[in-house]
Amino acid sequence: MLYSLFTCLVFSQCARDPLIWKELPKEQLATEYIASNPDQYSEFAKLINLTNLYSTLSLRGPYTILLPTNEAMYAYYKEKKVSSLMDFTGDFQRQLLLNHVFTSGLYTDGNYSTNGISLGALFMNLNAIDDYISSEFHGSDTYLNKTAKIIKRDIHVHNGYIEVIDKVLDPLTKDVYTVLMENPAYKIFSDGLRLTGIKDTLQLISTSFGNCTTRNRYTIYATPDSIYHQFGILNVSDLINWCGASPDDLNSKENSFYRYIEYHCLPGTYYLNQLFSGNFPILSAENNISMLLDNVDYKIDPDITTNKYTGFIVSESNLSAKNGVIHTVNNLLPVFTPKPEYLEFETTDYPDLKQQDFFSKSSKKWFNGEDPLAKIKFKGEYLEYSHQPIEAILVSHNGGNGDFICLSGLGWIELTTPKITKGRWRVGANMLTGDMSFPTFDVYLDGIRVNSIDARISAIQGVVFDEVTWTKSGEHKIKLVTTFPGKLFWDVIEFTPI
Repeated sequence: MLYSLFTCLVFSQCARDPLIWKELPKEQLATEYIASNPDQYSEFAKLINLTNLYSTLSLRGPYTILLPTNEAMYAYYKEKKVSSLMDFTGDFQRQLLLNHVFTSGLYTDGNYSTNGISLGALFMNLNAIDDYISSEFHGSDTYLNKTAKIIKRDIHVHNGYIEVIDKVLDPLTKDVYTVLMENPAYKIFSDGLRLTGIKDTLQLISTSFGNCTTRNRYTIYATPDSIYHQFGILNVSDLINWCGASPDDLNSKENSFYRYIEYHCLPGTYYLNQLFSGNFPILSAENNISMLLDNVDYKIDPDITTNKYTGFIVSESNLSAKNGVIHTVNNLLPVFTPKPEYLEFETTDYPDLKQQDFFSKSSKKWFNGEDPLAKIKFKGEYLEYSHQPIEAILVSHNGGNGDFICLSGLGWIELTTPKITKGRWRVGANMLTGDMSFPTFDVYLDGIRVNSIDARISAIQGVVFDEVTWTKSGEHKIKLVTTFPGKLFWDVIEFTPI
């Protein structure tokens, strides 16, 4: 989520240019609207004042505020066994308020209204504390995080929208494993996560990456006990037997039970409206899960010959956790190896780069001798991150995200790729070519020189580095060493299965 300038300074200590919001001069600000209706919203007005965010929420925004009624706030105090807001710590008060606030993002105009709500993640965006709020429909009613109903829609205020809700949205605190473990409907599967040790990964809410801390995000396709029982699997021992696994060494990646449990666990958070047709890697990137979206259903690992597939129990999906989302599947979801598919990776899509205040805003230069990022290394005049209209020239399958990296002068740049599934791949790049200001360079894959490229010559279909066979899934290093100086603009790494 990319915030407006002042919002970022307050919410996440970064600096971004505000978007232009079409203000209606005669309308109240969000804070004024809330304060002017004390019989309905005085408790939330107190929360705004207690957190010293009145001035922030009075800026032009735009914001969308999910506004609990007084009745909802009183019910929340009772649930938490407190008598008033004053019984919460200052830190929790702030978390509680920001959990109900959405700010504008780069790819929207901040015009978050109920017209933009679909089944999955609310607005498909993070709120002001970098959490997703789930959304679903019961008849004509819209529910958030499965508990709060929107009871008054799209109140257009001077700096955004207000959606009135009948319950307070409790800030997420539990990891995906804990959410599953505490729910008796998933005992067999959560026992599997525990016995394989995969739970240790799924309990990590954040991880240090480079010079910053980033939120871990996962998606779990959980099979409930009710489905296991249909196949005569009554406990985790039965599931181990069904997998044909030895009960010894269950935490080995070579164990068929481990492979089965891990196959249900994906890196990255994908609510239902964030899924797309294609392959999704599992945690270790040793395999992929295939997804096909059509007008009928979400189809996991579809068999085109029989039209059989695993689907979701939608009413029991979109279960939110602090570090991910849980979807409930309607079958055992056995391990399957789908056909490899084209993969592209943005050279700017590294967590420690995306945490920087210039990301998707402007540019940043690092000069020779600096070591700015965990998985991008360079030597040369300078390395530049840039968000520029030049991206329109760089055409990729997915359209790019509006930014790229540039190496200037004689030197080299080395990127560590994400984990790539084992197999035979054509490795290439989407970069600017066809101008005498561009360099020539040698290409090294995992330390081996594989090609020489002249970027001065136009490569309309993209630059091909090499064709390789990787016998193990994992990360790889791609190093470009300039042999004639120039500016090397690099947008995307492309992996095409052969």
